[in-house]
Amino acid sequence: MADSFLMEVCVDSLESAINAERGGAGRIELCSSLLEGGVTPSLGLLQVTKQSVKIPVFVMIRPRGGDFLYTDQEVEVMRADIKLAKANGADGIVFGVLTEDGRVDSELSAELLAESRPLPVTFHRGKLTFKSLFHMKIKSTGLEAASKMSQ
Repeated sequence: MADSFLMEVCVDSLESAINAERGGAGRIELCSSLLEGGVTPSLGLLQVTKQSVKIPVFVMIRPRGGDFLYTDQEVEVMRADIKLAKANGADGIVFGVLTEDGRVDSELSAELLAESRPLPVTFHRGKLTFKSLFHMKIKSTGLEAASKMSQ
């Protein structure tokens, strides 16, 4: 049996999403402003992209460019954006949160993961997705899994 892989393409425009699907992408990571490393896209971009492609669309939840250390106010924006992405047809959520020393913020990751349910979540700037951690048979909660990622 041949190994298979999923090609995910990060895009910040409708044209790029359509081209990614035509080019063989199996999933889209939708954001805005790739020059800033990707930030949360508009709801309009999400809705029109969902109408225009057949492959899953995961939405980046990132209130600004720069580092992955967020203030309490930025976290509230992230929570609201997750709710809106879910309500507007996102197939999955993408986010990344770190501590000041560069480790995965496991507590905040677990909170945002819970907010994202039942959608699948990919951890941005990480080598593994939350889903792949469980496929590797790590028998732990999301909080413990996020902690293991930071080690």
